[in-house]
Amino acid sequence: MVKAMRDADLPSLPCMAHTLQLAVADGVLSQRSIADIIAYGRRIVGHFKHSQLAYSRLQNIQKQLGQPIKRLQQDVPTRWNSTVNMLQSLMEQKRALGAYGADYDLPSMFTGSQWKLVENMISLLAPFEELTHQISSSTASAADVIPSIRALTRLLEKAAETDHGVKTSKAALLEAVQNRFSDIQSKRLYTIATVLDPRYKDRYFSDALKPQIRGLLSDVLATGQEQQNGEASLEATGSEPPEKVPRAGSLNAMYAELLDEDGEHGGGDISSSTSSQMNLYLSEPVIPRSGQPLVFWRDNKSRFPALAQAAQDYLCAPCTSVDSERLFSTAGNIVDEKRNKLSAKNAEMLIFLKKNLPLMLNKYALREMALLISIPLLSFSLTHDFHAMHFKCM
Repeated sequence: MVKAMRDADLPSLPCMAHTLQLAVADGVLSQRSIADIIAYGRRIVGHFKHSQLAYSRLQNIQKQLGQPIKRLQQDVPTRWNSTVNMLQSLMEQKRALGAYGADYDLPSMFTGSQWKLVENMISLLAPFEELTHQISSSTASAADVIPSIRALTRLLEKAAETDHGVKTSKAALLEAVQNRFSDIQSKRLYTIATVLDPRYKDRYFSDALKPQIRGLLSDVLATGQEQQNGEASLEATGSEPPEKVPRAGSLNAMYAELLDEDGEHGGGDISSSTSSQMNLYLSEPVIPRSGQPLVFWRDNKSRFPALAQAAQDYLCAPCTSVDSERLFSTAGNIVDEKRNKLSAKNAEMLIFLKKNLPLMLNKYALREMALLISIPLLSFSLTHDFHAMHFKCM
């Protein structure tokens, strides 16, 4: 796929989630002490996965200790966050596993120092898991890459109480992240998308780079100046997905710290020239990270018409291939062994509805409809419409 983009002379960006996977594998999972702990954890989980009797005994112990009945999670080697989930499930069942090991045989067991290392490693990788969830959203764009990596590297550079036993891994992880994402600020698409995102603007760039970035943005606006005279409407985006508020944590604190260090929030006069639009836009404070960039540009396109047009072009690029891979899974769920006679056209229509119908439906309108119509009648109507559509597509 990369070669096809290169041969077609089209700009291409790597998947940020896959690059993070490689960075974690290089920096942490390759460490001998960490690799040994992961191997022990896989043997412990495998012991219960392959024995229903062992799981029954563990559940009885969980009941006796007053803990919720939970199953241990098996990791997938190609997904580092599944390894973190496996270690978290082991950590939650530490007491139950200790009681089980006292009465029954286990293929391996952590020592006290290894349990502490597991806890510290989970704390070390928690920001990576949080960031992976954020960039895997369908609304994440190329604008999220530079601020996220700056916040992540800032966090890894800070000393923490949980660094005991993982300092070498933390340093190796920082080096891996810096190497894997060393050229992001030199890529035009990343830079312009970040500046055009009202949550970030130029606040995550060094003072030495800001004049160069403003010049680059001026070139983009000058190139698209002819298009600004036409109708550059952002209303085609329709209803925006629900606002996703990131979980509170130390990674978010790094975003705020970088914004506080910038401290460049002034005012300005509105002017029709692209240069004045850019200066006014960059002088205003950024919107909260929980805000929606496309909603901002829809509401402010009359103030910044040139910037709004450029935002349409640059904020549509995703930063990961996660959503397209989810679309492949959707296709596999629609066309299966029991429904393999669907034509390509009908299958495409069903996939389109599955992915886009939630964005087009107004949840508040549906809620008002539910108040006016009885629930049984509404259920019957929806079921009847679904079967009619299903029969027509078949």
